[in-house]
Amino acid sequence: MNDNYDFKGKRILIVDDEETNWLLLKDSLEETHAEMQWARIGQEAIDLIASGERYDIILMDIRMPIIDGFEATIRIKKLNKNIPIIAQTAFAIPEEQTNCIEAGCDDYISKPIEIMELLKIIDRYIKKA
Repeated sequence: MNDNYDFKGKRILIVDDEETNWLLLKDSLEETHAEMQWARIGQEAIDLIASGERYDIILMDIRMPIIDGFEATIRIKKLNKNIPIIAQTAFAIPEEQTNCIEAGCDDYISKPIEIMELLKIIDRYIKKA
């Protein structure tokens, strides 16, 4: 299914408080050969970027406890404005998409995630880098 997408040598940070979502994304993107890392909460993602970890793209869940995806995105973009952040949310309403972009997300995908659509989005931003 993912034969057309080879992200070997690329690093993807998946930020999601739900382990099932992490496992689904990890399994779905495995054939792309990307290196994937899971951050369970927004603060963990912020800390990784602040420590100098390099990622080619971040998949950011919006609805998380304590520091939500909006705030995590704002803080990450202050540390590294060039890293693409793709918001992922189950709230597929126009205001949610607007809020994601205003927080600094580069793109948006609604849950349940259509993997081929996600691959196209990732590919578009990884090629820009």
